[in-house]
This record gives sequence, C-alpha cells and structure tokens, in this order.
Amino acid sequence: MKRLLLVALVPVMLAACVSAPSNEEASTAASAQPAPATSGRMASGLETSIQGAWRDPKNVARDQYRHPRETLSFFGIAPTDTIIEITPGGGWYAEILAPYVKDHGHYIAAVPDDAIAGQPQYRYDLNKTLRAKFAGNAAVYGTPEVRVFNPKVPAFGKPGSANAVLTFRNAHNWVDEGTAEAYFKAFYDVLTPGGTLGVVDHRAKPGTDLEKMKESGYLTEELVIRLAKGAGFLLEAKSEVNANPKDTADHPNGVWTLPPVNRHDAADDAKYKAIGESDRMTLRFRKPAA
Repeated sequence: MKRLLLVALVPVMLAACVSAPSNEEASTAASAQPAPATSGRMASGLETSIQGAWRDPKNVARDQYRHPRETLSFFGIAPTDTIIEITPGGGWYAEILAPYVKDHGHYIAAVPDDAIAGQPQYRYDLNKTLRAKFAGNAAVYGTPEVRVFNPKVPAFGKPGSANAVLTFRNAHNWVDEGTAEAYFKAFYDVLTPGGTLGVVDHRAKPGTDLEKMKESGYLTEELVIRLAKGAGFLLEAKSEVNANPKDTADHPNGVWTLPPVNRHDAADDAKYKAIGESDRMTLRFRKPAA
C-alpha cells in the first residue's frame, strides 16, 4: 500500500497555517518525514469529494468550522491510502473520505462494537446512522468497511495495515474514560512504519488541570502530545487551521455549550452562535519509519 507520489508543494495558504514543533519538541520531531505535499491530482479529488452532492446539507454548513479541505491536506491524505477513522459518529468526515479513496484506497470506520451492552445509547444510534449512509450507495462510497472494536480494549486491525489513522473530537472522551493510552498504543500498532496519525480536538488553555479537562471536554495540546509520544509517535507539525480565538474554553457546560450541541439557555443562543464551534488543535504525528 504505497502512498501516491507527491509532486507539488503545499499551497501557500495552508503552509501559513502550519507551525513547527517548539524547541522542546524539535529533537523528537527531527527524524520525522518531511511535511506532506498536495499534488494537483490529489487536491482535485479531494475537492470533488468536498463538493459532492451526496453530502448532508447540515454537514456542509459546518465546513466553515471544520475546514475539511485544509485539514485533510495538512494530514497529507492520499487517494491511495488505507485510512482508519476512529469513531466517525454519523459520518461527517466519512462523506468526504470514503468517496475520496474508493477507487484506489480503502476507508475503514472503526466503531464501538454494538454487541457490547451498557455503552451510551448515542453510540448505537450513530453506528446505525453510519451503516445506513453506506448501505446501497456503492456508486458514492465504494466498499467502505465498518470495523468494530471493544472501547475498553481497543484494537483496530492487523499490525502495520493502515497508512493513516484519523480522529476528530474524540480524544477528550478517552481521557475522561481513562483509556487514552490504550487508544494511542492501538493507533501505533495498526499503522505502517512512516504512517500518519491525525488528531483534531477541543483545545484547553495551557496549564488546565486534568479534572477540569475531563469536566469541560477540552484538552491541552501538551496532554495529547504526551499521549502520542508515549505510544512511540513523533510530533511532525501543528496547524492552526481549526483555531477559533473567540472561544475562551471556559463555558458553563463545557464545550457542549457551543454549537453544534448548544447546551445553553435559549436566551444565550445569539451569544454562543457568535462564538461558533470550539477552538481546536490540529496535530500531525508520524510513526517512525522502519
């Protein structure tokens, strides 16, 4: 499963959003592979998927907050990749990723096993929604795989079998459940040497204590980087593409105060709508090449 040869530089508008690791992180990242480039062919295929008529209009409306074009370009995702998306919910990114790789790669949605009782009801509901999205729609999605795992003992497939593992707004759940270290170790195991781990999550202010993070749904970059490095990953780059300086990360109901959950009084709707979705870290890690 070789990656498609990359032949052009990342567009300037994306490069401006990327930051190198700090001095403290530089020695760890020094041996990482060069930052991904985006060829015209890759960009064209990604744009086709983002503009796809099959996408739910409610999902399209959130592009202004989730920046799929810039985020996936930063992660260097190629149409030849085998991609595992961790707990993709109802399929927001699956609507883009599965069509993007359907002809030359493979999309795998890793979801908590429905056969395991006692999980939050929303997990069962979202798994059902995702499967329904794929069912009978091979012309759009090809043959995506829904792969189940045990959330208490996560494992995502044969070692070295994926080019990329992506996770969007999930790590805070694992920190809260005490399973984050097991997840990052499982990501490392399933990736091929040189493979990419892409992480997006709600960003807490530096120095926020662990209990506050669990309560609010926001994590510090320092914690996520530490978890990834602890599993063996190299921090390759950071991006501010999903940053939101309007978000103070100190809302009464945590991150769920903000859109799209909107857990707040109706009288405060305009206030939180003006803030928009959360401030998010966007981090690219690399499994060291063999």
